[in-house]
Amino acid sequence: MGLLSLGTPLPWKEVEKYADHVREHGIKQLINIWKNEKDSRGNKLLWGDEVEYMVVSYDDENKRALLSLRQAEILLALEENEKEVRIEENALNLGPGQRIPTFHPEYGRYMLEATPGFPYTSSLDDLLNVETNMTRRREIAKAHMMPHEFPVTIASYPRLGAPGQFTDPYYPPTGPASRSLFLPDELINPHARFPTLTANIRERRGSKVAINVPIFKDTNTPSPFIDPTIPFDRDIFPEDANARDGAAKPDHIYMDSMGFGMGCCCLQITFQATDINEARRLYDQLTPLTPIFLALTAASPAWRGYLSDQDCRWNVIAGSVDDRTEEERGLKPLKNQRFVIPKSRYDSVSYYISQSPDFRPEYNDIELVKDENIKKTLMDAGLDEQFANHYAHLFIRDPIVVFSELVDQDDAVSSDHFENIQSTNWQTMRFKPPPPGTDIGWRVEFRSMEIQITDFENAAFAIFIVLVTRAILSFKLNFYIPISKVDANMKAAHSRDAVLNEKFYFRKDIFAPNLHSHTEPVTGSETESEDASGSVYSSDCNSICDPVARPARLPVEEEYGMFTINEIINSRQSTSSSDGGDDDEFDQFPGLVQLVQSYLDTMAVDVQTRCTLNAYMDLISKRASGELQTAASFIREYVRGHPKYEFDSAVSEEVNYDLVKVVEQLTLGQEWDGVGIKLLGGMNERR
Repeated sequence: MGLLSLGTPLPWKEVEKYADHVREHGIKQLINIWKNEKDSRGNKLLWGDEVEYMVVSYDDENKRALLSLRQAEILLALEENEKEVRIEENALNLGPGQRIPTFHPEYGRYMLEATPGFPYTSSLDDLLNVETNMTRRREIAKAHMMPHEFPVTIASYPRLGAPGQFTDPYYPPTGPASRSLFLPDELINPHARFPTLTANIRERRGSKVAINVPIFKDTNTPSPFIDPTIPFDRDIFPEDANARDGAAKPDHIYMDSMGFGMGCCCLQITFQATDINEARRLYDQLTPLTPIFLALTAASPAWRGYLSDQDCRWNVIAGSVDDRTEEERGLKPLKNQRFVIPKSRYDSVSYYISQSPDFRPEYNDIELVKDENIKKTLMDAGLDEQFANHYAHLFIRDPIVVFSELVDQDDAVSSDHFENIQSTNWQTMRFKPPPPGTDIGWRVEFRSMEIQITDFENAAFAIFIVLVTRAILSFKLNFYIPISKVDANMKAAHSRDAVLNEKFYFRKDIFAPNLHSHTEPVTGSETESEDASGSVYSSDCNSICDPVARPARLPVEEEYGMFTINEIINSRQSTSSSDGGDDDEFDQFPGLVQLVQSYLDTMAVDVQTRCTLNAYMDLISKRASGELQTAASFIREYVRGHPKYEFDSAVSEEVNYDLVKVVEQLTLGQEWDGVGIKLLGGMNERR
């Protein structure tokens, strides 16, 4: 969720007048933050997760599961409860995972976001509290809902925007903000920012957003598929003509509103680093992992009442907030705009920012669109070129929402103009400077993962990513591949059953950066030393750590190969190259699970804690190998196996109702050994 401010939001024609003003002062605010915080050191490892819920309202008599639009009432009740509990908590010495969670609004009026009450620390005790805390959040949320309501964690709601009723209460699909053929404006959070954001994206673009997801061709699906539910003859708004003028593509599910993307749910993890350099390193090293974990958490197979031929939400959200004009999309020559921009403002990372020795300029191999004046301003202020490029790229975007009361700010103490543009660059990773006047450090946010059905799964992925960051820093791992290959991986990650059927570009030798040399990961039996940054080195890695002894660098194209997700997560054991290249030592790849296990070997972990952490890693390992299904595969299989499904790709109200009921039962632990066995196996027995 972006920056929420109180005030009077301006329409796009007024915002456009202030775009340069916001950019100029946003950059001044960034420079002030950088000057004040660039040398700060010694921040503790803190981290937190964000879990998003959809509140469903059951109509059992008619077998309908609807989206409850009571977000405001539920949040008000949760806020009052939080105030009461905080008074009691202040008298107790509770750990972060034991504090009452915090709930926040989201774009959809049927959505809630929940975070831990306080950030987690690096302690293993905090890791063990994550699942309990997530379960507690859901229980607290449910306690403040109607008996017929329940908070489910579904990434994309199968019947959002489908014909008939899908919200409680019902509203017809119309409204001045989105002007959608399918969604009512009443579905949008009423906070002034959200409908204004929706309208201004549409107005800046010059048309409604156009999202087309390939239809899943089942036995009885027409070919070509021309969606009979699109009201091509509607003429309430001028933009209604978009669909019949070509925005809706054959053999695709067509969507036309921000709500289809920002109405999805995800799992996001934010890490605080010890300093700016560590944060930049984490940003870069996690970037190649974002498409891998998108595919591994795939949970979005159904859209607007149809099964699709993709499994993930990311490109739908990218399309839902794509405010680029025809000139910026390269459809017309530049005349009124400054740049042709290859991507939506919600998309994959386009540029690495770390200055670590592992980095090579060749990794930034796609042309970066940037504002040269902003770059010069930042470099004149002392920022290095790589860091300046990062922000000169983000700030090619216009602000979308400006509040009249916040036009004039004190750049020495405020960061609102900076955050206005920073927080509406929704990329797979986000680099987050410290907010002025706080003790918060430099942070990075891992944003690609889809929300999972159960708290067990969400805790497993959150904890695993945390442990991966610890392994990256401790073993100085190097995951760099050219950024163009990360983009290719993002595309592959959307494919149906990508976790089993696709191969992904990945680095072969993650231990010796850019070098034809190799070392084993640190284990508990090896002698360790610690450098000034707290990173752990193995005593047998002198040939790698000593720059004099390092051989010449390999060509970049020889540093990576094609891997399955199973190989990335669970290891590659073959002695021949699976990508068709020559046999070499790099075909023995340890896998992320083994790297995390090796990191845990360096710590004093008791048997019970290790068993619990192993259960989480076992889930991820079996998901990667295909022994357990992704949520997307589970949902598609459930729909296709339902007795009322007609093999025409359509998800009916009754099928959707039964699916959501099963999701609730899985959440409550009532179906783990039933239909959920392919999703969760016997994981409940190991907890």
